[in-house]
This record gives sequence, C-alpha cells and structure tokens, in this order.
Amino acid sequence: MVSRLKLTACATALCMMLSTLAFAQQSVPEPGTDLVELYTWLHANPELSFKESTSASIMAAELEALGFTVTTGLGDEWTRAKSQRDEGTVRDGVGGYGVVGVYENGEGPTILIRADMDALPVPEQTGLDYASEVVSTTWTGVESPVMHACGHDIHMTSWVGTARELIDTKDDWSGTLVMLAQPAEELGLGAKALLEEGLYQDFPLPDYNLALHVSAGTPAGTVAYSSGYALANVDSVDILVKGVGGHGAYPHTTKDPIVIGSSIVMALQTLVSRNVDPQTPAVVTVGSFTAGAKHNIISDGAELLLTVRSYDDATRQLLLDGITRIAKAQAEAFGAPEPEISIDNDYTPSTYNTPALTEKAMTAIRAAIGKDNVKEVTPVMGGEDFSQYGRTEEDVPGLIFWLGAINPDTYAAAQNGGDPLPSLHSPFFAPDAPPTIKTGVSSMTAAALALFNETASE
Repeated sequence: MVSRLKLTACATALCMMLSTLAFAQQSVPEPGTDLVELYTWLHANPELSFKESTSASIMAAELEALGFTVTTGLGDEWTRAKSQRDEGTVRDGVGGYGVVGVYENGEGPTILIRADMDALPVPEQTGLDYASEVVSTTWTGVESPVMHACGHDIHMTSWVGTARELIDTKDDWSGTLVMLAQPAEELGLGAKALLEEGLYQDFPLPDYNLALHVSAGTPAGTVAYSSGYALANVDSVDILVKGVGGHGAYPHTTKDPIVIGSSIVMALQTLVSRNVDPQTPAVVTVGSFTAGAKHNIISDGAELLLTVRSYDDATRQLLLDGITRIAKAQAEAFGAPEPEISIDNDYTPSTYNTPALTEKAMTAIRAAIGKDNVKEVTPVMGGEDFSQYGRTEEDVPGLIFWLGAINPDTYAAAQNGGDPLPSLHSPFFAPDAPPTIKTGVSSMTAAALALFNETASE
C-alpha cells in the first residue's frame, strides 16, 4: 500500500509553496477564495491526467481548512506501476493525486461526493480573458497545449462550494461526508487507481456516491438526469490486419491489407444493424485506419482502431465477440493471415444511476432550484469512470447528473437556428461560470442533505 500523507498545517503550507513555484505567474488560491475567482484560476491553470499536483493541493487545503481529515496521494503506487509497465518510465510530475476528505458528523449514512480534476490536451480558442496558455506533456510524453475543455474546473469549484455549504449547515444533518477529488477521469483510469489502492477498505464505505458533470447542450441554471443507464461502456479495440505486400502494379501477387481492412470496416456495420436488437443502443466506430506509405506499394499490414459503445454487459460481449469473429473471417476469405485483435483491458464500464437514489436526489434538487429547471433526458453513449465506484462487490448506489453550463441566451439562439453550440472537448467550449457554479452547489448540497436526513424523516 502506498504511503499516504495525513495533511498537517505544515504539509499544506509545503504543498502550497510548491504549487506557487509551479505557477509563479499567478498566486495559488487560498482556502475560502470566492468560488468564481477559484474557477477562473483553475481554468487558466489546467493540469493533464495523472499530473494534477497543484489542483489536488488546492482541493486538499480547502478541505483541511473546513475541518476534514484529509489524505493525499491515493492512487500513486498504482499509477506509477502502470506508467512503468505501459511506458517503460515514470515521467516528471506523473503520479497519483487522489484526495480524500472525511468529515464525521454523528450517526447517519455515509455519502461520497466526487469531482474529477484533469484537463485535456486541447489548445484553447475561447477568447476568454482567463483562457489557458498552458503547454504541458502528457503522462505518455506528448507535448500539447492544455485546456479544461470538459468542465472539470466547474466540477472542482462546485465540489468546493458544496463542501463549504455542508459544513456551514452541519447542524442540519448527521452522518459522514466523504469528499473525493479524483485524477485521470479523461483516461478512464483515475477511479480504478483509487479503488485498487483501498478507497473502500481504508476509508468509510459510502452508502451513496454522488457526482455531477457539466452539459454543453443545456442552459445554465438547470439540471438534467437519466434514471438507470446514463452513460455507456467504452471499449477500445485494435485490429492489426496482416497481408502480403508487393508492387501496386502486380496486386495479384499480394494479399492487400487495405482491401481486407476495408471489408472488415464494412462488415462491422452489420454488427449493430443485424446482430443487436434494434431497441438496444450500440455503437461500433472505426476511428482510425492506417496503412501504406507510397502510391505504388501495397503494404503488408494495416491498423484499425475502434471505439465500441454499449450499456448492458451482454450487448458489450456480443459486440466484442462479433468484432473478433468478423475480422478473422474476412481475413480468411482473402486467404490472408489471421489478424491480431487487441481489446483494452482498461475499459470504462457503463454508468448506472440507481433509480431510487435518483428520484430522492431529484426531488430535493427540484425543491432547491425549481421543478421547471430539472428534466429527465435520454442517456448518452459517452463514458465516465464514475461508473467504477458502483461496479465493486460492495455495490454502492450511485448518481451522476448533468449540470447546465450554457448561457441561456446563447442556448436559445442555437435552438432557433443560430450558431451551433460547441461540444465538450471542443477548444471553443466556455461555460457560463457564475450561474453554473451556483446551480452546481445548490443542487449537490440539496441532494446530499436529503440523503443525510432520509433516515431521520423515515
């Protein structure tokens, strides 16, 4: 088990000093900083997956100032081992930066509230005064501009605001509050790292897990949710097609991997259209097809990279088995060698919002922000590793809901034929921060209070 640091005042001061050195151009926000100011700083100073050292120190300092028992460095051993295994090295700054804060407030349920901290290798083009100009290196060694293009800066800020509100109102609830700041959601690995290093064994086991995620297609001031399946299984599959290369003028002497690969791509379309129940959502997308280097040379190989999406595990297995079957059969039909098929073990499982929990939380959120500002929506085929917290033997109920982030006027204009809204992960994505943060804090606080007090009311 990794050695973890129980934060003291001196340890926090050291974290803050190191953070200040890392971002010398701006002072690191102190605990109690205005939420919009905190958000602005986080947005301007994003950190990539498994490199969230400064963000983690800020989250830890906030919790310590509120009286939580704080642990840092959760996931470090797992992360370093994976980096060494996958990359052959652990690059500077790479580590596990999970933060766990525990606040015991009498008898009652244990509620875990999670926020993710990592940004994306995306060059920001929002034109904001506080736009990110950060350039960093990913844990795999690729240098890139960095941006909070998925709203994790909003998530962290709302998380801090929720912690403050719940401590301010601690006389109104009873139980144990666990605040979790998670690294590396964008890689689909952060939750796994924390669970592997004892999140459920070394800290109070939650009765409920809660999280929120900004929506790039919903107006600020509102909340959207799905009951049951909310986000998809996300699998990555690599297919290495093996051929026999040669001169482009003499194709009959070759086994052309581009032709074989093309046949595989087209045959894969039948998986969803002819193998999956039409009422069951499923996606098989070939995102990359690479082969060859010159006009007149038939290569001896091609590589296909696939993303595969589903909700239930049976459909997931049907798709993965079908991909393997089709790829091998198409190669055999051309008399080519059997392809190599690799399915990434570190897949992101689907997110299931426990219906009873969802209804309790949404009833509270409707009361807090107005019933007209809360709506149920269809699930999406994106992925979120928040799902991992509900996929353990402890079977903890969970809920992640959507937090509207778009200026209402901008949203209305887009609905009436104006410019389309930038999606999550877009370099143009810019949340309407003040009302989004306000709604995030109000909604998450209301949900937590309702769950803390449900035993007393029953």
